[in-house]
Amino acid sequence: MLFDTHVNLHGEAFAGDLLDVLARARAAGVNRFVAICDRLDRYPAVREIAGAHEDIWCTVGVHPHHAKDFGGLTAETLAAEAADPKVCAIGETGLDQHYGYSDIALQERSFVAHIAAARETGLPLVVHTREADDLTGDILEREHQRGAFRILMHCYTGGARLAERALDLDARFSISGILSFKGATDVRNVMAKAPLDRIVLETDCPYLAPVPHRGRRNEPAYLVDVCRAFAHHRGLSLEEASRITTRNALDLFSRVR
Repeated sequence: MLFDTHVNLHGEAFAGDLLDVLARARAAGVNRFVAICDRLDRYPAVREIAGAHEDIWCTVGVHPHHAKDFGGLTAETLAAEAADPKVCAIGETGLDQHYGYSDIALQERSFVAHIAAARETGLPLVVHTREADDLTGDILEREHQRGAFRILMHCYTGGARLAERALDLDARFSISGILSFKGATDVRNVMAKAPLDRIVLETDCPYLAPVPHRGRRNEPAYLVDVCRAFAHHRGLSLEEASRITTRNALDLFSRVR
């Protein structure tokens, strides 16, 4: 059985056929899901999905793209929402300098608020980082010195140096369909050095469909193909890869059972 640690189920991509999408995933062997919150005003919809299904949990947070829209976000607000037992993580949060949708100073302020909420609640922090390796590492190390918190480097495509810094903070890494992409040599090289007990799997649907589904809408059923790519990458059987990554995910997301 597999655990999809990062799915976006609340957007337009799955409107009208969410139940069919979930049925296909369950039939493929995916039996736990984490629905990701990317804006605080979308949290009620995310929480509604989680509440309607015994095998779905959710996060609460603001993606760095939307930091400009939630300038008053506080750790207290996030922690209050996270008191709900269906909330299993804080985020996704972090830094993204690729698109520049939000000023980097606003992103950092939001990131730090999320970190404080993760520290307070004990829930893992789901970190998005793109073209911001050095600053992400600096913030994680600085904040960790103020008090430990659990870290998931979501859909990791960063460099080797940030991976080393995150590993020193006992971070986990989630692998997506990118691992199967022909051009993702750098990702494969970096992830080859991550200990097996630090890796979980995700689809990050509706994007990043793994081989052999490139070009299609991604969905949780394709987590089997992500797992197959990971198994091949690390010289494991599909069963071993499934068992290891599911166990790692359950250890990380302690509210998920």
